Amino acid sequence: MPQTSIVVLVLTVITVAVITVVVGIRVWQKRRKIIVSLLHRRGDSVRYAFIINPSKPQAEQNREHIIRFCEDHGLGEIILLDTQVNKDGGACAREALNDGADVVVAVGGDGTVRTVASAMSGSGHAMGIIPTGTGNLLARNLGIPLDDVEAALTVATSHGSRRIDVGRMSLLDAEDVHAHAFLIVAGMGFDALMIDDTDPNLKKNISWLAYFIGGVKNLFAPKYHGTVTIAEPNGETHTTRDLTFRTLMAGNCGQIPVFSLMPEASFDDGLLDFEIIDTSGGLLGWASLFGDVVHQTITGKAEQSPLSTNSSIEQVQGVSADIVLEKPALVQVDGDMLGESSHIGFSVEHRSLTVRVPESNGR
Repeated sequence: MPQTSIVVLVLTVITVAVITVVVGIRVWQKRRKIIVSLLHRRGDSVRYAFIINPSKPQAEQNREHIIRFCEDHGLGEIILLDTQVNKDGGACAREALNDGADVVVAVGGDGTVRTVASAMSGSGHAMGIIPTGTGNLLARNLGIPLDDVEAALTVATSHGSRRIDVGRMSLLDAEDVHAHAFLIVAGMGFDALMIDDTDPNLKKNISWLAYFIGGVKNLFAPKYHGTVTIAEPNGETHTTRDLTFRTLMAGNCGQIPVFSLMPEASFDDGLLDFEIIDTSGGLLGWASLFGDVVHQTITGKAEQSPLSTNSSIEQVQGVSADIVLEKPALVQVDGDMLGESSHIGFSVEHRSLTVRVPESNGR
């Protein structure tokens, strides 16, 4: 090997080693800060309830970890509740509050977090999160530790918290109209079809990448047509008729693993970010759309790539929306399927949910 190449290789190794050490020190310092904040809460009489999704891998190990952690930190009597087929996280959270819980902690994936949050919104009580799912999108957006139950427990039982928005989706043509909560993204059309066609077993093996396979199955699904009315904070409304699209999403957070779907979405601004996507020209359009997503991920701006040709991403913010479709479309909230609807309403509850986070910004 030439001497120059050896020098470059050595410098590269040293650089990588230095970066690794620096990052490691920062991670250690951040975790130490969280632990110190926990130690300051001695004498606290807060009563914690943990809502556990027993279907998740290592659910029993996590339960034992929670019990041991609470005993070691003198948290006193705790409440442990399991979600069931006929008793979701929301029902468990309401039961926990009725039993005297001060803080309710969701132990599961985005679905468990969503249903617990639905009941906790507006309650005045704080919610914690121990992420054990595939996407764990809210935890990612809030900086809550992933794949580290000890660290996540430390965050959930410390006093740092943040008030965030809760989005609501209503199927207005249903017999029993219910405002379904969402914390990340609710969508209809291709977005929902992709999630519905994702193999659960594949998710266990390759995590969130399984969604891409579900998406490929629906690249050539029919488009949707309808009328969309979006309301601004000042009360003004804007209506678009005869709109054609492949998917329409309402977002409270914009970050997903690797990519940014809605770069300007903020979970505490009292606004929903509506994204209307369409493609044409077969695979060329989907390739163009992928380029758009990569472009906005890099730039951090809600704009299309200058090289975009056969795709469109229209992004607009609002406090509510009303969508009337010519034909029913499949809809989802944070990955939970709600069935089909041709009349959908969106709304947002501004900073109605208090969530324990690693660092509080006082908001």
